[in-house]
Amino acid sequence: MSQTMRKRAAALAAAAGLALSLAACGDSDDPFEDEDGGGGDATAAEGGDLTVGGANFTEMVIMQEMYAALLEDAGYSVDIQSVDAREIYEPALQSGEIDIVPEYAATFAEYLNATINGPEAPSDAPVATADAQETVEAARPLAEQRGLTILDPAEAASQNAFAVSQQFADENSITTLSDLAALGQPITLAAVEECPDRPFCEPGLESVYGLDIVDPPLATGFSTSETKQAVQRGDAQLGLVGTTDGTLDQFELVLLEDDQQLQLADNLVPVVNTETAGDEQIAEVLGQLADVLTTEDLAMLNAQVDAERQQTPDVAMAYLEEKGLL
Repeated sequence: MSQTMRKRAAALAAAAGLALSLAACGDSDDPFEDEDGGGGDATAAEGGDLTVGGANFTEMVIMQEMYAALLEDAGYSVDIQSVDAREIYEPALQSGEIDIVPEYAATFAEYLNATINGPEAPSDAPVATADAQETVEAARPLAEQRGLTILDPAEAASQNAFAVSQQFADENSITTLSDLAALGQPITLAAVEECPDRPFCEPGLESVYGLDIVDPPLATGFSTSETKQAVQRGDAQLGLVGTTDGTLDQFELVLLEDDQQLQLADNLVPVVNTETAGDEQIAEVLGQLADVLTTEDLAMLNAQVDAERQQTPDVAMAYLEEKGLL
């Protein structure tokens, strides 16, 4: 690992730990402030200083590392600050303490919708759809009200999905959720406990696809080992997982295509503080990644970290080099 990568990984771990400490203790210190007073203002590097932030789970950390590597290659000095939740990093992004975060188009659109128009807005007047570009266009005016700019989305989408065992798929010649429904058999679903109340889970499977879901679903969680094992064993025919889960092969599971577009477009998309976005080179640099990153790529990167235990900065750098972006 290069010295730059080691320093970034150490800074990431320290920032995450600091955020946890502040959340626990109620300290008034700023979790995004570095020794020099935070990101976004200094101009030591050719392109200036930037802070990339976001949540501290595997997929988001990979995205942060890739954003940072691309921006560093373009001449910026980049710090990474990962914290626990959107409720922590979004205000810092709005204030300019963080310059850029990787986000999920539909989820972020409805977060803005609820923040600006009230908590009932996502259900009463949703702005997100199953189309990524349409969702981004609808969310951009809301983002502008928060001093944020949403760049163009990648093809890669990290969203709810449903998996069956490879054996079940082969025996029944199914590749889509519509194929599953056409079998006309009761389906046991392994999912989160709240699935019967969530429109994109059991109610959506029943209303959009006409599936006969056996009540209650097995409460095994979202894309957990318990969910995947239940499907693998045959305790459930269908399991709630994620499109970028890199461990499905280990459980001999296969995703069924959401051919009726039940799920909203949670494509990966950079969100930038609007003042920072005035530097048009940032959109050009990050647009290179959006042009090549696929859902399959992101699942592979997650697997390299979660299943193969490779270091996140190394995984990010290797992917960018493989794609000719560095």
